[in-house]
Amino acid sequence: MNIQYLKAFYVTVKANSISKAAKILHLTQPGLSMQIQALEKELQVNLLNRSNKGVELTEAGKVVFDYATTILSLQDNIERDLENLKTHKKHLLIGSCKAVGEYALPCSIYVYKQNNKDIDINLEISNTSKVIENLLSKTVNIGILHGSEKNKELKIQKITSDRLLLVTSLPLVKDKISIQELTKLPLIFREEGSGTKRTIVESLKPHGVKIDDLNIIYELNSMEAIKTSVISGKGISFIPELTIKRELKDGVLKEIEIEDLEIISTFYIAHKKDYSLNPYETDFLNFIKSSKRGFC
Repeated sequence: MNIQYLKAFYVTVKANSISKAAKILHLTQPGLSMQIQALEKELQVNLLNRSNKGVELTEAGKVVFDYATTILSLQDNIERDLENLKTHKKHLLIGSCKAVGEYALPCSIYVYKQNNKDIDINLEISNTSKVIENLLSKTVNIGILHGSEKNKELKIQKITSDRLLLVTSLPLVKDKISIQELTKLPLIFREEGSGTKRTIVESLKPHGVKIDDLNIIYELNSMEAIKTSVISGKGISFIPELTIKRELKDGVLKEIEIEDLEIISTFYIAHKKDYSLNPYETDFLNFIKSSKRGFC
């Protein structure tokens, strides 16, 4: 398969326009169309439906586009890693779940950099599902996950555990509630794919409470946004204790205890089983597992 033609197809889909894609790729429109047609001929399928509204993927096109995303990402990674070898660069590619990445990990990276100034560190923060996706596509080499994911392609090791607290900034009617009372509170949740959300759902299952039983007023894809919303009185939420220690101490946020329920978040570090960690990646992995990591 011609990678250049595959890229032409991919960029066209992303731009939703032959003319826009041609400008991005520095091609003429007829030249770009010929490349896509050549790819369609090679694969013996139609990939795109073209109209004055743009382009639309066919069913075959959707399959090819998904593979194109992975293939082109791998090509970029190969070129990047080879360039690093030529220049003897040490580049640490880390993906982290938001519960750790937005709060605890920046301090760890700072501490690590003090003794490893020759290593360039790139941290990408997303939810746990996205971190796993990036590990599998080799966009990142080391990932920090919220919750233990069962994935036969990944080697996963525990880092630490933390309490997941139900907190509010509103005046408390009760310091302690039942699980049934929990279902009536206006809750702010993380989005689908979040390790925090999955941990809560799994912890409530033994008590016969499903996600649909909860009064979730809205979802946000950032723990910082949730914390800000709770502090401003917009709702109540479950937040990892390590991210709100100061707010709890200052009385900005207050914990609501739930009878017979303690939710523990566990965080893990992971990499692909078939990926050989280089010495400085192994060193970072051991550092994060140790007490020297200096989480904020």
